[in-house]
This record gives sequence, C-alpha cells and structure tokens, in this order.
Amino acid sequence: QVQLVESGGGSVQPGGSLRLSCTASRSTPENYFMAWFRQAPGKPREGIAGVSRDGSTTPYADSVKGRFTVSRDNAKNTLYLQMNSLKSEDTAMYYCAASRGGPYFMPPRLTDFGVWGQGTQVTVSS
Repeated sequence: QVQLVESGGGSVQPGGSLRLSCTASRSTPENYFMAWFRQAPGKPREGIAGVSRDGSTTPYADSVKGRFTVSRDNAKNTLYLQMNSLKSEDTAMYYCAASRGGPYFMPPRLTDFGVWGQGTQVTVSS
C-alpha cells in the first residue's frame, strides 16, 4: 500500500503563498485519486482539493477555489498544492490522502480515502 509524506508547511503572512508537497513511497500513485484535506483546531477535517489519476480533473472546495491549485506528477510520485492569497482562516493542519475510488466532488467523505499522510502545519498570521 502506498505511504504518503507531506512537506512544505510553515508560517506565512496573510496574502502570502506556500506550496505543499506530498510524496508517495511506492511507484504506483497513478492507481489512486489524490486529495488534500485540512483540519483547523476544533473543526472537522474537510477535503479542499482533489486530482484524478491522470491529472485532468481537479475539483475544489468553494473556500479555496481560485486561490489554491492542486497538481500531481506521477513520474515523481508527488502531489502538490499551491496556495496563494492565503488568509488567516486557512490556518490548519494539511493532509494528503489517496483513494482507490473516485473521482470525487469536494468535499468528499473521509471514509473514501484509505491512505493518509501525517500532516503538515500551515499558519497564516500577521
């Protein structure tokens, strides 16, 4: 089973940008629909962006549409999330996840995703 490791989180001021990466440990990420989720303190985990196996379909949650861009490079076993125009409400732990099903609209059911990374913290604050 694929294993996922996120990186790229950090602290940034409002209006700034960050790029998250999620690297898969095995060479078959193309078998999975991939997605980014986030969880703020005291709130449920929510799916915010997904990408189909071939990268052609990229659904987004309304909260990030137009600001975030999800992409994948199957040759590098890596999923990305480019986050621009960050807001304080984007502060959360960000997780990547993989599903053998899909594609899904955002937000999807968490139970549709069987593989999760450990998360990377994003803090947006002045």
